[in-house]
Amino acid sequence: MIPISYYLFLSLTLFSIGMAGVIIRRNIVIMLMCIELMLNSVNLLLVAFSKMHYAKNPGTEAGIDGQMLVLFIMVVAAAEVAVGLSIMILFYRKTYKTDVQFLNRLKH
Repeated sequence: MIPISYYLFLSLTLFSIGMAGVIIRRNIVIMLMCIELMLNSVNLLLVAFSKMHYAKNPGTEAGIDGQMLVLFIMVVAAAEVAVGLSIMILFYRKTYKTDVQFLNRLKH
């Protein structure tokens, strides 16, 4: 069995890459992909902790609590991507740009 510290390190790395991408990049598509990367790193941790909890307490449920929560997170993430991409497509049709800084013009 793989130790939980490996999962923690991998999840921290993925979340850091996603956070850096959201902060540094200005393209809407890349920002959406980085947000998805951060959500997937949290999903990885949820499944790892669920399996670790089940391994330490084998008399409990089947250990799928984390997996069920991950399923709900994936459904919400899919809805978020659908809405985000539709907004981005409408924005691109009007301005022919995908730069987030250009959105400041919508304030005025």
